[in-house]
Amino acid sequence: MSDNQQAITEDQWRRAALVWDYHQMHHRPRPVDVAIGLGSHDLGVATHSAELYRAGLFPTLVFTGGNSPTTAKVFPRGEAVHFREHAIDLGVPSKAILVEPDAGNTGQNITLSREVLAAAGITPTTVLLVSKPYMERRSFATARKLWPDVEILCASEPLEFDDYVKSIGDEKLVLDMLVGDLQRVIEYPRLGYAIEQEVPEDVHGAYESLIHDGFTSRLIAS
Repeated sequence: MSDNQQAITEDQWRRAALVWDYHQMHHRPRPVDVAIGLGSHDLGVATHSAELYRAGLFPTLVFTGGNSPTTAKVFPRGEAVHFREHAIDLGVPSKAILVEPDAGNTGQNITLSREVLAAAGITPTTVLLVSKPYMERRSFATARKLWPDVEILCASEPLEFDDYVKSIGDEKLVLDMLVGDLQRVIEYPRLGYAIEQEVPEDVHGAYESLIHDGFTSRLIAS
C-alpha cells in the first residue's frame, strides 16, 4: 500500500466483505445462447469469458465497451477490442466473437450488444453477463430492465474478496467501487435504469458506514 492510500481497518474489511457478497448473484453457470463480456478496467472479464467459452457454455461471445477515463490508457483501442484480443490469445476463435466498441455505460452495454446480436441474426432467449465480481448485481438489474424478455444469468471470475483486492492493488479504490456500485443498485431503479432489488439491512448498514468513513470517490450525485 502506498503512503497516500488509506489504511483499511478490520471492521471496514468486514463491512466491505458484506457488500462484496451482496453484489454477486451466485448464479450457477449453465449453457446459454450467448454471453456478453462487459468492458471495464478488469481484463479478468475477458479471461473468465474465455474459460466459460472453452467449457462449452455458449457458441457466441460479445465484448462490449469503448473507453472511459479509467481505461483509456490501459486499453487505448477500446475495452471491447482489447478484451477480444485477449480472449483470442486464450483460445477463443475469432469467428465466435462479436465486438460492440461504443458503449460508455452499462445500459449502453446491454442495448448496443443487443443490436450487434440482432445484426448478426441472433435473437437469444438466455444471456450470460460476464462482469467484474462487484458488478454482477447492477448488470443483472440493468439487463432485466432493458431486456425483460430474455433470461439473464451472471458470472465473474471466482475470486475471494481478498484475492480480488490484491489483483487490483489498491484497497481504498476497491472499497470505493463497492460503495459506488451499491449506490447505483439503490438509486438507478427510481431513475428508470434498472429493476428494484432488495438490499438487506446489514448490507445497507455496512454501505452507509463505509460512506461515513470516506469511501466515496465512486459515488454519483443523487
